[in-house]
Amino acid sequence: MLGRMQVPGMRFCVATNRNDILHRFFSKGEYVAGPVEPSLAPSMDIQAASNFERYVYFLEEGDTDRVRTVMADVAAGRGYRSRHPALGELHSVRLDDAGIRSAIKSVHLRYGYVVDPHTACAFAARAASVPRVILSTASPAKFPDVVAETIGVRPTHPALEALLERPVIRHEIAADAGVVREFLRGNA
Repeated sequence: MLGRMQVPGMRFCVATNRNDILHRFFSKGEYVAGPVEPSLAPSMDIQAASNFERYVYFLEEGDTDRVRTVMADVAAGRGYRSRHPALGELHSVRLDDAGIRSAIKSVHLRYGYVVDPHTACAFAARAASVPRVILSTASPAKFPDVVAETIGVRPTHPALEALLERPVIRHEIAADAGVVREFLRGNA
């Protein structure tokens, strides 16, 4: 698959928290939903990966009928057990909350860099003498309590701090689609 993306010789790692449906799939070939447990990395608290269908398309060699069957089985709670080995360019790691805290601490001590809980999961993907590129999309300032409790540093970000200076504006409206639609039209 990655060869199709023009990055031959590279491996991608899927990093996740304790809600590890993708880790279970890439390590055991089983995509079976379990309960979602709240974690320190809430954007990873899922059991339905949004782009999994695209990956199944590659595994099932473009057989769209098979992909529809697989996704229907997943939606019905029957899950998916791959008939094909996972593509070799992908592997996975998972961290529980203790591991996330440990990674935040380790990255801060080793690099002097403050990471958010989601990025901390990516730092679990260690490979000896292999360069890594970690893509991070969250600011540690979105998780100030977790970071402060873990390393004693309370992260901030100018854009988030500016929001704190703005007044809170509330509008009470009826829980009715028409009322909400009209409110949005009149206040957009």
